[in-house]
Amino acid sequence: MLNGRRGFLKDSVPVAGLCPQGAYGIQDCLRSGFSSVKNELLPSHPLELSEKNFQPNKDKMNFSTLRNIQGLHAPLKLQMEYRAARQIQRLPFLPSSNLALDTLRGNDESIGFEDILCDPAQSEMMGEPHLMVEYNLGLL
Repeated sequence: MLNGRRGFLKDSVPVAGLCPQGAYGIQDCLRSGFSSVKNELLPSHPLELSEKNFQPNKDKMNFSTLRNIQGLHAPLKLQMEYRAARQIQRLPFLPSSNLALDTLRGNDESIGFEDILCDPAQSEMMGEPHLMVEYNLGLL
């Protein structure tokens, strides 16, 4: 019975393959869904992807070095501390500095791009404090 279904699916043609574009050369949203321009963008600079993944790659390298030097328990303990530090947040209407996480990673002594150009006073996240807290608690 399963082989019969595989043969049927192999011979069938998907709907999106029949008509990826409509009659006028634009995408048919009813059959294939909405397209997102963000998903189709490529990195504009060769180093953009490397910079985007810098911190996770640095963490992986540090964990593997720590595992080779001290054993399996050291990176597991450090990952547990990272996870606990990520969960510490201020109230939803206040920006969080993530000082504990920066201290664990050793980023508290360096000044980066986000330290200068990401001023919390100019944050786009503004709102009614009581409503934001109630929304995060699931009361709304």
